[in-house]
Amino acid sequence: MEMLNSVSAGAGLILIGAGLGIAKIGAAAVESMARQPEKAADIRGAMIVAAALIEGAAFFALIVCLAKG
Repeated sequence: MEMLNSVSAGAGLILIGAGLGIAKIGAAAVESMARQPEKAADIRGAMIVAAALIEGAAFFALIVCLAKG
């Protein structure tokens, strides 16, 4: 039972961290697009790539965390 609690805590921390990281990227991208509307397409593309990398790392960490438990 103790192992299940640590796995749950680890999974929760992983998902919270990924959510905060993607939210920060989104906020920075929207602010950048507001400052330079002509570069919106480039900024949007970079934002999507960065968010996908964070999401992939979060899924990998979640799988490792669940496999350990």
